[in-house]
Amino acid sequence: MNSLELRAAIAVAILFLIRMMGLFAILPVLPLAANEIPLATPALIGLAIGAYGLTQAILQIPLGLLSDRFGRKPIIATGLVVFTVGSLIAGFSDDIYSMIVGRLLQGCGAIASTLMALVADLTTVENRGKAMAIIGIGIAGSFGVSLVAGPLIAAQGGVQAVFFFSALTGALGLLVLWGMVPTVSTSRRNLDTGVVTSRLHKVMFNAALVPANAGVLLLHYFLTSGFLVFPALLLGIGIDADAHGGFYFGILLASVVLMSPLVLLADRRGSAREVMIGAIVLMTATVAGLALVDGYVGVLGLMVAFFVAFNLLEVQLPAYLSRVVPAGLRGTGMGVYSSFQFCGTFLGGVAGGYLLTVGDLSLLMCVNAVLGIGWIGLSLRIDELSNVESRTLDMRRYGSLSANQLLEALSSVRGVTDVVLVENEGVAYLKIDNASFNEDDLLQHLLQPGNGR
Repeated sequence: MNSLELRAAIAVAILFLIRMMGLFAILPVLPLAANEIPLATPALIGLAIGAYGLTQAILQIPLGLLSDRFGRKPIIATGLVVFTVGSLIAGFSDDIYSMIVGRLLQGCGAIASTLMALVADLTTVENRGKAMAIIGIGIAGSFGVSLVAGPLIAAQGGVQAVFFFSALTGALGLLVLWGMVPTVSTSRRNLDTGVVTSRLHKVMFNAALVPANAGVLLLHYFLTSGFLVFPALLLGIGIDADAHGGFYFGILLASVVLMSPLVLLADRRGSAREVMIGAIVLMTATVAGLALVDGYVGVLGLMVAFFVAFNLLEVQLPAYLSRVVPAGLRGTGMGVYSSFQFCGTFLGGVAGGYLLTVGDLSLLMCVNAVLGIGWIGLSLRIDELSNVESRTLDMRRYGSLSANQLLEALSSVRGVTDVVLVENEGVAYLKIDNASFNEDDLLQHLLQPGNGR
């Protein structure tokens, strides 16, 4: 990567980190503050936690499309301003309803798809994977940091301070955007990161993508509804609210250590499907166990197991999606996937809050266990695709070949199962089967397009 690409990737990773911290920091805090917020009920607390997911799900794709027309930075800046305003409204709220309005506005700053498109504008095809890896570190880090920071900030200034912290992250995001992110003169439509509306139906109604889209919806439903009960569970085993941040840090650290061997196992050929199904079974078992166990060791052990399963699926589900989505539709597939993810966040807050209103945390966990059993059944539809991956090629180096010649050459390579060529991008999108694909065959066919298989 050259210095411009590295700078862009680090800047976007920082933007993801600080903005998602502002969204997630409230998760472990708000349920504990229910008695301090006027007009609050368990159902309304759940709505306040999940509300941002609704507006995120609705606006993620439209804002990405608007950035194609009006530019990336203006849309990102607008999203950060709206997020900051929403955070301030929630911070200054004097009842639960104005807090919900603030959370809805926070979600209106739905800039994730635009940030990913910005990375595509600023990086070459060859280095885009490295840039995405750097951004992935930022996204993963934001969740862990927010779970520790939220309780620490709340211990000093209450739930309002957490929302003011969110507003600060939005303002810092604007400084990073205009101070660190390079400016591009044109926005490119890239099929790895952009959504093509004319092909949305191929993703929405693709049966092979159902396990990924339904899976991420349920995963984030479990996460959001889980945080309606995790703080109460920690209080129930004698852990003061001021110490929750440290315990979340320990739980997340233990889960990362325990999941690492399973990630390596999933990377082995033929093992990804079993690891994913195993993680779903583990998550189902943990929510069922949390409905029954009340001891110190039992609660902490089950929470660690929950986050082992969550972190595994958070990595494996998008990897599965990238393998199963047709060539040239990864950006569209990820847009739909993200919308399902935020729908799960919203449903987790709303349904979890309602179940806590009509029952208690045991009822919520039992309902989640039943949903988990259904998820296990759905997961049996997951195909073993360890040998399948996407590949993006910069075709400008083969400028002497016509589009038809390039398409014929690529389609003739053994192991290439699908090809989409976008002339104005100068990029070819491939699906390849590594079991039969050979890099030398690819070069041979590109240099000698008349060759057959």
